[in-house]
Amino acid sequence: MYHCKGYRKLGRISPHRKALLRNIILSLFKYGRVITTLSISKEAKRMAERIITLGKKGNYARVSSILRDKEVFKKIPQYVAKYQSRNGGYTRLIKIGTRKGDGAFRAMMEMVD
Repeated sequence: MYHCKGYRKLGRISPHRKALLRNIILSLFKYGRVITTLSISKEAKRMAERIITLGKKGNYARVSSILRDKEVFKKIPQYVAKYQSRNGGYTRLIKIGTRKGDGAFRAMMEMVD
């Protein structure tokens, strides 16, 4: 059974996993959409929604410590204002088939309008 495991390890050690997810999140906030594997996108979705929720609560110090990018950090208040009346569900995952090389399932993660 897969109860109470907390998060996906993604076959990486902790620092590598954190860096991977941070880079995916930065690209998502910068461009509005990103294409990656399904399991990585599911884990990154949790993190992205958490960042917007922290921004809605006004905890920008925590957001800046997670993102570590000034250009993307300046866009967070825009997303917070956009989703102020929304209770979660700021991102969506769209499955787009398998990758040709290794058959991994891919998904497009984008910000909800």
